Amino acid sequence: MINGLVEKPIVLTLDQLKKYPRVTRTHFIECPANGGQEWRGPQFNSLQFAKGFMSSAEWTGVYIKTILDDLGLKPNARWMLAEGSDNSEMGRSVPIDKVLDDAMVVWGQNGEALRPEQGYPVRLLLPGWEGNLCVKWLKRLEFSDEPWFAKEETSKYTALKPNGKAVQHFYANEVNSTVVTPSPEKPWTDVKKGDWVEIEGLAWSGMGTITGVDISFDGGKTYKEASLKGLVLPKSWTRWSYMYQYDGSEQLLLTSRAMDDAGYIQPTVDEETSVMGVESVYHRNGVETWEVLPKEGVVNHVQIRTPGGVKNA
Repeated sequence: MINGLVEKPIVLTLDQLKKYPRVTRTHFIECPANGGQEWRGPQFNSLQFAKGFMSSAEWTGVYIKTILDDLGLKPNARWMLAEGSDNSEMGRSVPIDKVLDDAMVVWGQNGEALRPEQGYPVRLLLPGWEGNLCVKWLKRLEFSDEPWFAKEETSKYTALKPNGKAVQHFYANEVNSTVVTPSPEKPWTDVKKGDWVEIEGLAWSGMGTITGVDISFDGGKTYKEASLKGLVLPKSWTRWSYMYQYDGSEQLLLTSRAMDDAGYIQPTVDEETSVMGVESVYHRNGVETWEVLPKEGVVNHVQIRTPGGVKNA
């Protein structure tokens, strides 16, 4: 159902929805708490738990603005409510600017129908924005001149700042990156001085397209430029790598930082906490560091708080 401040409210079947011009786009979906375990225990020495609360896929559906061209959006419409058909009737308010930009109703993922756990038959996709906003099992879109302040967007998905005020309607996932190889799941083994190894990782930004990634071997004191690999798409995973000749060091502190075409650079932990404090687990995109002990084949998750200062995580 699409109702509220539209000229022609309508109930669409899946077949009717598929008659609109379809598009296929590749985007990531990321939980806003990705990386949040660094702030609230327990801690895990794992890539999956450090930066793994996300995925990237090819989505097929229709832009909501295409449907609205047919239905007619009233001039005073400023917000859209997306409501799911799960038991909690998950509801989130979405500003109209995002709706008229790249918001989609999708029915396909990676060339097949959405699976039940992914929201079959249709879900909302808001490229680059918090995963919880991409409402699954979508049943209703309603348009209004005010946000709804639904349960999930008031009681949970907010960020308490140091001044005691909470940020509501927190949307885009900021520029981020991680080193995938080496990591606790993919440690180096039998690496000898003089060997060439490829350091690989992922970068992404909900604000736009990745333009570069730097890699540090000393926990962020100095950086070198890595290379982007394969497809570089907006609001999608971007692969990167760096060819490194092992110099025999007993310890490396591998840190990556990404940049995007919106002009943002992935912050340090101290830069992040100076703005957002330490109370919220959401939107934690500070750089992370792997302590690599090549001779032992061990990779540990560490957190760099100040230059030269390491706290085990």
